[in-house]
Amino acid sequence: MPELPEVEVVRRGLERWVAGRTVAAAEVLNPRAVRRNPGDLAAQLKGRTLASAERRGKYLWLPLLDGPAEHTPEEAGEALLAHLGMSGQLLVVDPMAPIEKHLRVRVGFADGGPELRFVDQRTFGHLLVAPMTAGRGRAVPEPVAHIAADPLEDAFDDAEFAVRLRLRRTGIKRALLDQSLISGVGNIYADEALWRARLHWARPTETLTRPKIFELLAAARAVMAEALGQGGTSFDSLYVDVNGESGYFDRSLAVYGRRDEPCRRCGAPVRREAFMNRSSYSCPKCQPRPRNARP
Repeated sequence: MPELPEVEVVRRGLERWVAGRTVAAAEVLNPRAVRRNPGDLAAQLKGRTLASAERRGKYLWLPLLDGPAEHTPEEAGEALLAHLGMSGQLLVVDPMAPIEKHLRVRVGFADGGPELRFVDQRTFGHLLVAPMTAGRGRAVPEPVAHIAADPLEDAFDDAEFAVRLRLRRTGIKRALLDQSLISGVGNIYADEALWRARLHWARPTETLTRPKIFELLAAARAVMAEALGQGGTSFDSLYVDVNGESGYFDRSLAVYGRRDEPCRRCGAPVRREAFMNRSSYSCPKCQPRPRNARP
């Protein structure tokens, strides 16, 4: 599943190629792509302007304005919300380009320029028009109101996060994946941030000092910023930007997916351990398993 850097890459593409344009028509080719939408998505979008491209964690949205973009996104009462799921792609392509095999929704614009297409092989992603509401420091679509701010947002409060993290009394990686505590961090960047902070994924959150938590946050921000600079992490053709191009941060990963390969810091073989029906990668020397480990 795309994590914060991959979703931010898509957001930047939407901001460049889609924001400020007025919808002429929309077409839903597979109802599963709009299964959570209340009403007719095509009718809800027609004639409305996509004001900007916004993101919180792994969610994307485009505030909807009636008519031309004469108002600010904050004045929008609704937004087109997108979650990419496991394989969703938002592509900006020529209206005459061949139809993709797994095209689910297409949106054409009044200016006749490139259209927006939602392609999703596994159909776990979805689009919907949702009302805007207040949500942890900023206006967000209603389904996102329970999601915590992500570490790249101005609304993210490091001190508050440190307090809430220590109260969780769970393993640190499990806490990092809790989107109600911190959003946008998934399996890949959790492993990479923990490696940089020299923390094992099962380290109990209540044992972490405030400085160590801030160090971990700095590590998470650094690795995600580096991933952004390289277009995100793409392990297959499903993870692409709006132009269909893959990122290449996978070449720079320190531990994730590198079982038995040498740690980039000390040379010890990277280990893989089972974690929540998935895998965790770490260095046995740099990140020793604590005696009081939590699952």
